[in-house]
Amino acid sequence: MSALRFAWDRRKAIANEKKHGVSFDEARSIFLDERARLIDDPDHSDDEDRFILLGLSSTLRLLVVCHCFRSKDNVIRIISARKATAHESKAYP
Repeated sequence: MSALRFAWDRRKAIANEKKHGVSFDEARSIFLDERARLIDDPDHSDDEDRFILLGLSSTLRLLVVCHCFRSKDNVIRIISARKATAHESKAYP
């Protein structure tokens, strides 16, 4: 299995960390969580298929990460990341 590859917009990452207190570096760590839940995000999938991943980060915070997968170069593009709400936390196994 090949290593996961990630990409993101640098300005978006800075804005996301200021707004939500979650860096995209921390966000990418939830892709290693074997118990993470993957959810389709059809409401935000106009130009590309978007997904929500709910999982534990390397700092043991439960995060929600919006992302898409670029098959042409096998890259996961992180769009946003934040701490899960109490309601969302109930969906984590």
